[in-house]
Amino acid sequence: MRIVHVANAYAPRSGGIRTAMHALAREYLARGHEPVLVVPGPTAADRWEGEVRVVQVAAPRVPGVAGYRAVVRPDAVRSVLDALAPDRLEVSDRATLTGVGLWAREAEVPSLLMLHERLDGVLSAFWPGAGSGASPGAVGRRLAPVVADRWNLATLGRFDRLVATTAYAAGEVERLAPRPGGALPRGMPDGGTRPGRARSGALPPLHQVPLGVDLDRFTPDRLDPELRRRIAPRGEAIVLVMSRLSREKRVDLAVEAVGRLVADGVPVRLVVAGSGPRFTALRARAEQLGIDHRFLGFVPDRDQVAALLASADVVVAPGPIETFGLAALEALASGTPVVCSATSALPEVVGAAGASADPDPAALAVAVREVLARPVAARRAAVRARAELFPWSATGEAMLALHGAQPVLAGAR
Repeated sequence: MRIVHVANAYAPRSGGIRTAMHALAREYLARGHEPVLVVPGPTAADRWEGEVRVVQVAAPRVPGVAGYRAVVRPDAVRSVLDALAPDRLEVSDRATLTGVGLWAREAEVPSLLMLHERLDGVLSAFWPGAGSGASPGAVGRRLAPVVADRWNLATLGRFDRLVATTAYAAGEVERLAPRPGGALPRGMPDGGTRPGRARSGALPPLHQVPLGVDLDRFTPDRLDPELRRRIAPRGEAIVLVMSRLSREKRVDLAVEAVGRLVADGVPVRLVVAGSGPRFTALRARAEQLGIDHRFLGFVPDRDQVAALLASADVVVAPGPIETFGLAALEALASGTPVVCSATSALPEVVGAAGASADPDPAALAVAVREVLARPVAARRAAVRARAELFPWSATGEAMLALHGAQPVLAGAR
């Protein structure tokens, strides 16, 4: 079965969606299927990344978002799909590529849309008048959900299925149309799902399929004492942020939280791995607060990323609108607890293998102190056990079930 996955948020330095696309492709290959990724690029191209075929569609850069491109000529994607003749279609885009669902319907190709973000959250973060910290204000909080609902009602019905990675991600769709009782087909490994409501014929079935983690690459064995000595030579606890440094990620909250810890005399060092438009401002703020810090920029080597995650004492994922958080799950697999925003989906992923707090510097600082107070060996074992509930193999099996490669999971709504 040829499974084509189309996306926009795919770039040399992109994170979660790129990682998920390639991980799913490997799972499909391992089960005898043929994955093809269709993504934007500087020129049209047909290439291979390892065993995975990647077809590039020429696309312009997205202003203000380094490295990212977006397809603005959907006809180019339709031509690629005509040539590829997929058996199944997956789409990871809520903007310019939703029309691909109409192509699939005309071509009688079963399709699904991956809900990797909440539009109401993204709109709130970038609403006109939102400050550099992504605070939308009263107008943004009130109007962003209205705009998101209208867009979702106009576009989601173009697909045969919707797939959310968490109950938080599913919530934006669930509020559009109540659905009858019954859980999502697959929720968090510990059973966390949203209750069902009444179904609307205008919306396709909604399924919950968590993403996974590479449990072989991300492991506590990657802890590197020499790396720790280089990063924190004075023996401070390493507080790591692994994120794109853009407005909606709210890395400023982590910087301010570490500043509070430093002011309270807690021996910590802030390490930030990632690049983006907020890099200079965040580093300047860390210096103003007197924080011992290392801003590493983008770390391209995945083994280096694994070593960083395993060598940290705690990872802070402050984004208030994250719908899954692959970097956080990779931290858990590496034996490092995660402190996250309670308003996001990450508490569903992290469980008790860390702590959640309001997206506020004081609250996050308290959560970091609480996690650091846990016995090291016990906390590392507990977080690794949590990550082992999320193998990519389970994600691949669930997705193939939705594609009809095996009986579709019961309970779709």
